Amino acid sequence: MQKRYLFALYSFIIILFLSGCGQEQVNPNKTDITEREENTTQKSLPPPETKESEEGKVSPSDLSGLKVHFIDVGQGDSTLLQYADKGEDFTILIDAGNWTGEEVVNYLKAQNVSQIDIAVGTHPDADHIGQLDKVINIFNVGEVWLSGNTNPSQTFQRLLAAIDSKKVDYYEPRMGDRFEVGPLKIDVLYPKTISEHDNEESISFKLTYGSVTFVLTGDATTEDELKMLQSGIDVKADILKLGHHGSSTSTHPAFLKEVNPKVAIYSAGLNNTYGHPHEEVVNLVQDSKIQLYGTDVHGTVLVETDGKDYKVLTKKDGTITPPSSGSTAKDEAKVEVPSAPIAGNCIDVNTATIEQLQEIMHIGAARAQDLIQLRPFSSVDDLGRIKGIGPARIADIKTQGLACVGG
Repeated sequence: MQKRYLFALYSFIIILFLSGCGQEQVNPNKTDITEREENTTQKSLPPPETKESEEGKVSPSDLSGLKVHFIDVGQGDSTLLQYADKGEDFTILIDAGNWTGEEVVNYLKAQNVSQIDIAVGTHPDADHIGQLDKVINIFNVGEVWLSGNTNPSQTFQRLLAAIDSKKVDYYEPRMGDRFEVGPLKIDVLYPKTISEHDNEESISFKLTYGSVTFVLTGDATTEDELKMLQSGIDVKADILKLGHHGSSTSTHPAFLKEVNPKVAIYSAGLNNTYGHPHEEVVNLVQDSKIQLYGTDVHGTVLVETDGKDYKVLTKKDGTITPPSSGSTAKDEAKVEVPSAPIAGNCIDVNTATIEQLQEIMHIGAARAQDLIQLRPFSSVDDLGRIKGIGPARIADIKTQGLACVGG
């Protein structure tokens, strides 16, 4: 499938009849799956049969309930949203775990999911879009949202092929976009533009259900979190999904203070090689008196809300202490290739493939390409020649322990 599919423009078609006529369906499988609020001076119409409160939000008394599943997929990411309105079911999937597993597909089947209205890949890393091609091939998916950034991995190419084969509608959300998916409001916090920086330009959302709010930022970095704040968009939320699996590359103190959540949740694998969640993030969250949950400790974390109140349910009891502890083979970080390029369980930056390089912390697709062009490197410290890799990131790479320079 050609890359042109990544940059295809997807338009939501809203046909308004003259007085006395109703609104035509946007999606042939479901009425009014998404309604985008355009940046125009015209007043946006609310979705049909949706009651609005004086504050412009769906009245909590009219809501039947939202379930947000932060699925335990090991060292990866996947979040499932399920809710209903006026007898109509809605399902949204944000990310789909690592490519080597079946956790997401199996979990969806266990929840009796047959149709997914929107499937989102926040960015094209294999631990976020890993099973998205399987999801598209197995379930009836209405729309796929991707950032527009590309990746040479086979995982990403399989995803493109699945979108093409199933002829799924495609869209690239951008900062400032607003959607109404039944009673759920979606504000896109990021990215504004893309430049092949996968993690940094993760699709980030604020979700509003009645008066209960969530913020999810994929693997966006602290720099990008600050850009979200600078945009002026309200990021305050009850529940924050910590960026980048609880890595210190995310969760800037100013961002956390502005979001001001009561609950923070991260997704990470037990005893993962990245050390997620990082100690400084755990300490920051806990010192801020925020309840912290992680899939490595608690298993799948479920948030249930009626739009007024919410409760957090966990599969397992546990206490989070950095770094996470305990492991099984399937929980450890999984890479796109079966083995490291040289002996000693490290990735030789002078000989590794572009896919192997992306397993190194802070090395996405664009930086992997830059790295290859700048070879050879005399040491791990020498990676500082790559644009965007400074002393702090060099320290992270060394702590991770995957990168090395062969003789």
